[in-house]
Amino acid sequence: MNKIILASQSPRRKQLLEWAEMPFDIIVKETDESYSSDLSVEDIAMHIARNKALAIKASNTITVPILAADTIVVLGNDVIGKPKDRTDAINILTRLAGKQHFVITGVVILNGDKEIAFVDKTKVVFHELTKEQIEFYIDKYKPYDKAGAYAIQEWIGVVGIKSIEGDFYNVMGLPVSRVIQALNTL
Repeated sequence: MNKIILASQSPRRKQLLEWAEMPFDIIVKETDESYSSDLSVEDIAMHIARNKALAIKASNTITVPILAADTIVVLGNDVIGKPKDRTDAINILTRLAGKQHFVITGVVILNGDKEIAFVDKTKVVFHELTKEQIEFYIDKYKPYDKAGAYAIQEWIGVVGIKSIEGDFYNVMGLPVSRVIQALNTL
């Protein structure tokens, strides 16, 4: 497969593309991650991903596909982003404990004037978690750069997640199998 540009500084997205043996370079440009309140949760993730891809396209002369993604966590009708601090992370995981939520990733691939865009949605159900478990996880793993204040591939995923329905790697931050399939169509 030809090289692509990954418009993300996420270590998890980088790792997933490496596992898929996809050649890529990383280019990141600060982008506005705000969104209109009338967007659906799927459209929020897509909107932010598209903005990331367009920022790279506008600032560089790129001749290879640009891959951008954004992952959000949705509990009920609430979009849960990255925690601001320890207290916020504790509050987020306390809210997620014993409940189901959705992890939604918007993916945009730009290649010249072509765009491939899709959303992947995974249902995640947590076991009940004690305050001690939540504090242990936050203090040891410091999940401050993760939507929903957790990473499925870390301790909390091993002991705290009751079930998932959908793509495990989507919960890590990129539905890599679908990405590879989409890139193959270019």
